Amino acid sequence: MKRMALSLGVWLIAAVASGAEVELPVSIAQNWHQWRGPLATGVAPLANPPITWDENTNVQWKVRIPGDSTATPIVWGDQIFLTTAIMTDREIELPPPPADPPENPFNIQRPKNFYRFVVMCVDRRTGETRWQHMAKEEVPHEGHHPHASFAMSSPMTDGKHLYVNFGSRGVYCYDLAGNQKWGRDLGKMHVYNYFGEGSAPVVHGDSLVVNRDHEGGSFITVLDAHTGESRWKVDRDENTSWATPLVVDHNGRTQVIVSGTNRVRSYDSKTGEVIWECGGQVLQCIPCPVTDGRLVFVMTGYTGNALYAIPLDSSGDITDTDKIAWKRNEPGTPYVPSPLLYGELLCFTGSINGIYSCLDATTGTPIIDRKRVEGISNIYASPVAAADHIYLTNRDGTTVVVKRNTEFEILATNKLDDRFDASAAIVGNQILLRGKEFLYCIAAE
Repeated sequence: MKRMALSLGVWLIAAVASGAEVELPVSIAQNWHQWRGPLATGVAPLANPPITWDENTNVQWKVRIPGDSTATPIVWGDQIFLTTAIMTDREIELPPPPADPPENPFNIQRPKNFYRFVVMCVDRRTGETRWQHMAKEEVPHEGHHPHASFAMSSPMTDGKHLYVNFGSRGVYCYDLAGNQKWGRDLGKMHVYNYFGEGSAPVVHGDSLVVNRDHEGGSFITVLDAHTGESRWKVDRDENTSWATPLVVDHNGRTQVIVSGTNRVRSYDSKTGEVIWECGGQVLQCIPCPVTDGRLVFVMTGYTGNALYAIPLDSSGDITDTDKIAWKRNEPGTPYVPSPLLYGELLCFTGSINGIYSCLDATTGTPIIDRKRVEGISNIYASPVAAADHIYLTNRDGTTVVVKRNTEFEILATNKLDDRFDASAAIVGNQILLRGKEFLYCIAAE
């Protein structure tokens, strides 16, 4: 991306891969208002954070966060918004297991403790807690994967309100001072292998998109962002997925694009009508779509590998047709992390391993093809980028910084004393890294 003009509060950005121009308010470009950043691509276009740090260097502050969460911090101005699930000492007596229990290959146990599902705000300058409110307290009806949490969904803000999806515990809206405006119970989810719930809400104008793919009747719904009332709801022929929807304006129409195991589908944001759809993905869809303004890129990488580049002006079912701009089924697509779209480069890591690839987004031609990143071996966090630097964070606290380039070059390797599954947020000269225990603010001293 490169800056074209800056005037009247609007920053014009050119998507290099497609030649398309995107109007982005400066207030959005300067913040990290959703889990994949201002453009939903993983890039912070106005930021310039450090590339080196450790526990004793370039840590502006470090604070312990109560409870457990793998959700990305969300930033607006000097406020950082977080979700967390805090286990209490209160317990219930669980009913006896059924005589014929459902399949549970990971032996994930149903919890018996009450959890507090909490939204909190941290001061970006100091790390001090500004406010903390409990949305709900209950005993979850299912457990979660050992590497997951009961608060995996990142919140989102439009600069006026904060939207939080606790899945089976409800969807909530707060003002930025922490006052709850509304809450909606959309029913309980039943997740594949009890892995946990994780799709984030997406606000666009006065609409809030919530996707609920699970084993108990999947659907996507659009709520009125001001009231929480339903505008439309469409059933989905999908089992569990965790991908967050992508909302994009194209040719005067707003599309809600959702990846799934069976198909990726584009819905009309006003009506829920399917605009286009394409099959070919693989089991357990977690990576989120990204777009350059002309093509949308969708990928999966658990039981196989699939990467499709689909024109936004598609219509109908384009499965196995020449309407698909390009596709790849070679190894190297991600299982958990979402891709990074940085100008003409589409970058991602393979499976949950430290295998790094960059493709030409227009053609799908490999530029860096499955390069092993020393120091990265087990990665859940999605890559983020700023100022021509790409940050890859391993679960053990190692972050490797590579150059945005057509050749692979490691610029720095950094280590913190925590476990990191949440994706980072980048704002100004800061990187926010949420670990298992601590929230770190990394900034040049």
